[in-house]
Amino acid sequence: MLRAVLRRSKSNTTSPLCARASSRRLSSLPSRPHPRRRSFLRQHLKLIPTAKPPPFNAHFRPLFTRSVATSSPQSSPDVYDAPEKLGFEKLSEQFIEECKSKAVLFKHKKTGAQVMSLSNDDENKVFGVVFRTPPKDSTGIPHILEHSVLCGSRKYPLKEPFVELLKGSLHTFLNAFTYPDRTCYPVASTNAKDFYNLVDVYLDAVFFPKCVEDIQTFQQEGWHHELNDPSEDITYKGVVFNEMKGVYSQPDNILGRSSQQAVFPDNTYGVDSGGDPLDIPKLTFAEFKEFHLKFYHPSNARIWFYGDDDPMERLRILSEYLDMFDVSTAPEESIVKSQKLFLKPVRIVKKYPATEGGDLKKKHMLCLNWLISDEPLDSETELALGFLDDLLLGTPASPLRKILLESSLGEAIVGGGVEDELLQAQFSVGLKGVSKEDIKKVEDLVMDTLKSLAETGFDTDAVEASMNTVEFSLRENNTGSFPRGLALMLQSIGKWIYDMDPFEPLKYQKPLMALKARIAEEGNKAVFSPLIEKYILNNPHRVTIEMQPDAEKASCDEAAEKKLLDEKKASMTEADLSKLARATRELRLRQETPDPPEVLKSVPSLSLQDIPKKPVQIPIKIGDINGVKVLHHDLFTNDVLYSEVVFDMSSLKQELVPLVPLFCQSLMEMGTKDMDFVQLNQLIGRKTGGISVYPFISSVRGKADPCSHMIVRGKAMSGRIEDLFNLINHIIQDVQFTDQKRFKQFISQGKARMEDQLQGSGHNIAAARMEAKLNVAGWIGEQMGGVSYLEFLQSLEEKVDLHWNEISSSLEEIRRTLFTKSGCLINLTADAKNLTNSEKHVGKFLDLLPSSSSAESKIWKARLPTISEAIVIPTQVNYVGKAANLYETGYEFNGSAHVISKHISNTWLWDRVRVSGGAYGGYCDFDTHSGVFSFMSYRDPNLLKTLNVYDGTSDFLRELEMDDGALTKAIIGTIGDVDSYQLPDVKGYSSLVRYLLGIEEEERQKRREEILSTSLADFKEFAERMNLVKDNGVVVAVASADDVDNANKERPNFFEIKKAL
Repeated sequence: MLRAVLRRSKSNTTSPLCARASSRRLSSLPSRPHPRRRSFLRQHLKLIPTAKPPPFNAHFRPLFTRSVATSSPQSSPDVYDAPEKLGFEKLSEQFIEECKSKAVLFKHKKTGAQVMSLSNDDENKVFGVVFRTPPKDSTGIPHILEHSVLCGSRKYPLKEPFVELLKGSLHTFLNAFTYPDRTCYPVASTNAKDFYNLVDVYLDAVFFPKCVEDIQTFQQEGWHHELNDPSEDITYKGVVFNEMKGVYSQPDNILGRSSQQAVFPDNTYGVDSGGDPLDIPKLTFAEFKEFHLKFYHPSNARIWFYGDDDPMERLRILSEYLDMFDVSTAPEESIVKSQKLFLKPVRIVKKYPATEGGDLKKKHMLCLNWLISDEPLDSETELALGFLDDLLLGTPASPLRKILLESSLGEAIVGGGVEDELLQAQFSVGLKGVSKEDIKKVEDLVMDTLKSLAETGFDTDAVEASMNTVEFSLRENNTGSFPRGLALMLQSIGKWIYDMDPFEPLKYQKPLMALKARIAEEGNKAVFSPLIEKYILNNPHRVTIEMQPDAEKASCDEAAEKKLLDEKKASMTEADLSKLARATRELRLRQETPDPPEVLKSVPSLSLQDIPKKPVQIPIKIGDINGVKVLHHDLFTNDVLYSEVVFDMSSLKQELVPLVPLFCQSLMEMGTKDMDFVQLNQLIGRKTGGISVYPFISSVRGKADPCSHMIVRGKAMSGRIEDLFNLINHIIQDVQFTDQKRFKQFISQGKARMEDQLQGSGHNIAAARMEAKLNVAGWIGEQMGGVSYLEFLQSLEEKVDLHWNEISSSLEEIRRTLFTKSGCLINLTADAKNLTNSEKHVGKFLDLLPSSSSAESKIWKARLPTISEAIVIPTQVNYVGKAANLYETGYEFNGSAHVISKHISNTWLWDRVRVSGGAYGGYCDFDTHSGVFSFMSYRDPNLLKTLNVYDGTSDFLRELEMDDGALTKAIIGTIGDVDSYQLPDVKGYSSLVRYLLGIEEEERQKRREEILSTSLADFKEFAERMNLVKDNGVVVAVASADDVDNANKERPNFFEIKKAL
């Protein structure tokens, strides 16, 4: 309960290193990060290729199709029976004040399936079905099954109904994910007809999937031996297999998995539900089928509905499916057993793959982990532990986090703090980037700091800041792009899945008030010190994990895999090899053969008549305060004011660009003359809902110069608006750039973040690198968040001691250049009353700004050389990109390009890169601001083969045949992207972005009409543009050394090699 709130409150005040304007979703803001400190809770999301994975984070029977009404039907005795007549027993009914919902818990009489039905006025309706799925080994059965059940069902017998929903639905959420002990299948939509279509497809998928009778789906999504010709080597292939190879290439993930399995050696958490690549090939099809038969049963299901649709219709839909089953023993067989506490601490040393070269002695990782209790905690203790975690690690000013980072013993924090989303809570913390000789020092520092805090308690202001942060977040209820109903589902299921009260996690007011009263009466030391002593210091169930870098591990692992495959081939006869080659061809043929039109039509979809002809309008009023332009957005925000103060960056010297991310961090994490950074951080927590500072960079269609701004973003309750703008003023004008030691910490943290990006999100790094070769905005972004930025940090780390005065002066120069009244813009989102009340505080803030800067606008003309590059890292999978600028070839943007690029992702790339190629994902994206069309793959076992797929796109479009139904789906799916669901703060921010980029309402209407009128002829015409990408595109791959060497042998000197780690 509280952990989700604390994570959300932090994520809403965290901003990207560099926000980029989104062209795919014309109405969406640049994606922001939503970091969830879940080192041990791994959610294996089925990658959706229709939306570009966030760059920095600028975002799952009757044999007939049931017809549904366009709007929610109203219950009446003539149409719907009471729950009892539909086969349901009401177990409990409550009104949940915290989410303004009537919540009813039902039990299906015949099967025992439990249903939580929440009714409210939220149009963003949510459905989810969750099964308890504890694995016994690390073959990845739950994960592979999560992928596979969405590959066709009895009622929808096509290859992938999931993809058809992606193409032609207005979904606001469509996915599935695997926890260590449960599997979730949620959907969401604001359109009632669309929502019920999604529900029906998902219910049929989980209860009647084709995959349990189809070994080829198991092979495709899980694993199989691949042999193209008997003379070639055998390889492993499979979507989950390659996904998990990518996961096991990331040191932080290896640490997290090692920690969980060591803390829980005796129950289901001691294995990897996602699958270990060493174990996945041990999984048999028979075991796969048995797992579904055992656990995917209504008796083992928890089903969730939320929103403004009719609650009786929900039960009627469910009864059609659930009534087909009898009760099973699955609930008994799926029970998750508790891990008993150790009698003494345990220490484990493991190795992780590292790059040759560099000082590997300083690349060790250490994490201390505790199992907090051998039984689930009561709500009061869980709430107090959540606050304790926030006080220890929640902000840069939190004492445990601050002391660890200031010790200079490591580069960045590892561990997830308190994790309470599994049956038993854990606490973990440590450092990475540690020298071998400092391992013991880190361990001692953690223990000594915790002992000191138990003895002294916490600063009163820190406790007040934490309380305010939580209460603000609870009132705001801002889940970003995540549907609110889904956030509540995941909170509830954290107890419900273990047969505990599903209502309890949704009700926070009473326990929160009780905890506040207890702290006020007894003092924070009396509340938190006993928790530190009991659950951490005096707890023998402590596991210390030391991870050692090994430059040879990656190559050894690859060699071991090759040896196994060579032995497999050596044991096979010629007939066996011919049979395997034939099976490989048959699987590929099936993967690349489209479903028949009549089968595709079985998936329910909307019609163009269901689609609004006009784009969503966001209210905007442009005013003026003290000579500065102010944008007002009159929206209901529950008494919260959202503000963006925008400053022009065009006068900044080009050589200072790479320093901007560190400048932003310095503003937030260095002190002023009157306050150190801890006091400043606490003041922000006590008075506001959060403040952040970040650059916003985008190309502008039709202009040579980029749009470049610095944005200071904040939010506060109406009674704290003056405090908000006073604090913004303190941050941008009073912070002193004098703390050299902290600045060195920022460099280390930045390096660690970029190294994580390279190994975990190589597609973002490759995409940024390609953009830097094709336009100035891309170059700026890459300087602040790509390989160039990592190289800058590495160089700066060596210079900081010798050139600190020069660096400090440069930070001051950035401030003087940016933060002036000239070129400033204010964006405000709130209701009319609070907008009016805010004007005097905005005016006072503006009067305190310097009027102008002596710096003149600069012309940034830099780009990286347009050569094909391979960025080499230690990895078992690749990230392969290719891009070109279509505007430079004379292309004039038309809204149909959105439809076409989405269709390419959902068909050609999905089938050839993911399904046939075995990559975890593949997509294309057209940046309508810059004109850059890019292809990208994610956790890809291939390199040149994937580039060949990209180059085949023009032929795919020329030969494309689409009936009216397929074209309509493509159009509707694109409108779903354009009309993505937004909360009020995002609406205000989206309007600001459009204003900055000069996008008028008339253009939005024109593009919408072009989308709605897209024809097959548009696809054919676009084929010529894809030819230009094929012939003139630049290639960037983040890949392993072996794959790059093999590519350069096949195509001599194709890649210029850059070693990044």
